[in-house]
Amino acid sequence: MKKIILVLMIFLFGVNVNAQLSEKELLEKNATAASKVEDTTNVGWKRTGNIVFLFNQSAFNNDWLGGGTANMAGNLGLNYDFNYKAEKIVWDNKIIGSYGLTKLKGQDATKSDDRLEFTSLLGKKAGEGYWYYSFFLNFKTQMDSGFKKVAFTNDNGTPLILGDDFADNMNVKISHFFSPAYLQAGPGMLWKKSDNLKVNIAPATSRLIYVHDHFTQLGSAFGVEQGKSSRFEFGAALNGYYKLNLMENISMENILNLYSNYLDKPQNVDIDYQMNLVMKVNKYISTNLAFQALYDDNARGAFQIREVFGLGVNYNF
Repeated sequence: MKKIILVLMIFLFGVNVNAQLSEKELLEKNATAASKVEDTTNVGWKRTGNIVFLFNQSAFNNDWLGGGTANMAGNLGLNYDFNYKAEKIVWDNKIIGSYGLTKLKGQDATKSDDRLEFTSLLGKKAGEGYWYYSFFLNFKTQMDSGFKKVAFTNDNGTPLILGDDFADNMNVKISHFFSPAYLQAGPGMLWKKSDNLKVNIAPATSRLIYVHDHFTQLGSAFGVEQGKSSRFEFGAALNGYYKLNLMENISMENILNLYSNYLDKPQNVDIDYQMNLVMKVNKYISTNLAFQALYDDNARGAFQIREVFGLGVNYNF
């Protein structure tokens, strides 16, 4: 009898241990399956876009003693992302376009904003973590002609005083569509934590600058030598993207592009920083601030600053 009880106890103990092991294996299998489900979340294409129209306006009547010039300005912008995600592949694409005009009372309308940019970034998982082998492509240009007022001087450098009828001749065209145009491409390493936080490092990047040769007839333009229409560069690029919510209904998008040309003054790093701040009022109305700082010593040996602020009408898709 004692032997039977002992055998039963050993059997029940074995069943209990086996049940615990089975339960542990089941939990481990469930955890593994859950992680696989999590890894495959949002697989496929994800598309988000925003079209915004910004408007600014100032007006003064004839009795306003404080001075001022009546003006109005409008800016139309597009920000569109279409990203693809698979188990070991990410492919992020972004299109940014904007165009704006400003009209002062008694003067012709002038361009206040003009840009067209496309970025594509392809990554393949490099082991565990957030790292990917990557290849990126960036293209940017403008859509309309740009003008610059030229000061006329005599042989001694003294400015000439010209009549009002000659004022229009002082505006000289310095750029137009596809002049200049910048194309960058190269392999690298991508660190991507999410669609809102990523950094790509490309130490072997080629860059081509194109400009119509009528802008280089009298001298160099945008780094392209006199009489030529293109310039090839080879260097290193770093591209960063960070989007965050500062508080409820206020978001900030930061885009940073750095480039160093190994072939000519690598210490002079080209900088392109863009910041888009959106203060949402409701689904369709927001206050928007766009800021951009450019430094390219081939184009101009100083920072170029662009800032657009206004009330926006938004359409999200």
